[in-house]
Amino acid sequence: MSGIALLALTYLLSGGQVTGVAPEQPRPGRPGRSGLTSAGQHILDLQKQLSDVHAQQSRQLLVGSLIALVVMAAVSLLLGRALAGRVLRPLRLITAATRRFSAENLHQRLAVAGPADEVKELADTIDGLLARLEASFTAQRRFVANASHELRTPLATIRASLDVAVAKPEPAAQTVALADRLRTELDRVDHLLDGFLVLARAQHGVPVDRVPVSLGELAGRALTARAAGIAARTLTVDDAVRPNAWTRGSPALLSRMVENVVDNAIVHNQEGGWIRISTDHVDAEARLAIETGGRVLDQDQVDRLTRPFERLGADRTGSEESSGLGLSIVAAIVAAHGGRLDLRARPEGGLRVVASLPSSAGPDGVTR
Repeated sequence: MSGIALLALTYLLSGGQVTGVAPEQPRPGRPGRSGLTSAGQHILDLQKQLSDVHAQQSRQLLVGSLIALVVMAAVSLLLGRALAGRVLRPLRLITAATRRFSAENLHQRLAVAGPADEVKELADTIDGLLARLEASFTAQRRFVANASHELRTPLATIRASLDVAVAKPEPAAQTVALADRLRTELDRVDHLLDGFLVLARAQHGVPVDRVPVSLGELAGRALTARAAGIAARTLTVDDAVRPNAWTRGSPALLSRMVENVVDNAIVHNQEGGWIRISTDHVDAEARLAIETGGRVLDQDQVDRLTRPFERLGADRTGSEESSGLGLSIVAAIVAAHGGRLDLRARPEGGLRVVASLPSSAGPDGVTR
């Protein structure tokens, strides 16, 4: 628009007509001045030619200016886009880096260098927010771990007092029954505290005791250890465990991950149901997949199972065999090892759980 206004002003200023002095006309009674008349006519012809040339030049100036305006408009768009991209590049980098932040890498910072402008102020503000979030998450995890440790002492004291009461000569039947009930509840609390400790450890960060671990071996040991529970519920196990699913991580945490997934498949299954478990190496990932049958589940509810104390339906609420932390611990361990957890409600009914972890070479150095 500025170019159009400048072009119009230039055209108006250059649009004046060439003027001249009109030749003297012959007076009556003064014959013999034909030479002056001829000269005047010649001057008029020259003025007309000059006016035509001036009009042609004005048209050429207008056309040339219009062409220059179109060319410069296109060049201005390209230069403006390039300049805007260069100016906004730090914002794009900040946006991309911010999207990668999660609860596992809050210790990282943008640390944008450069002049103290609006972009650096925005980056410093985000770094301050990350620092506050990191402190909050760290305090939360430390509280869970410390509280779990501290609660074990009074629980041990209560358990010892129960043993002393029952050990007395000829204890009352009511005392024995009450002690059995209290022991059962204490076992549940111990299991819950153990889950809190594992969850806090998994959420604390990347494990330091990282070694090659076989998911197939962990799955096989978990199934063997739970053979009695599987038989008690008359479950059919389709074992497709392969030895080529190797990853790198903490053996204790990964073992707990596999055990929790297997326990979930056993406990939350129907009598006479089935379990399909498999491990494999797919697309540079070591995968553990467990499927179970059962009723059709709501995917929205399944997506919430990785939250602590989330269960499916009223039949799972308050289950004596579940603390509500199983899959949340699995999700935390998978995230701590740089993997991903996928929970899917099967259209035919039941649940499919897939834990995908970065693959690694086995003890023999061969990439699996």
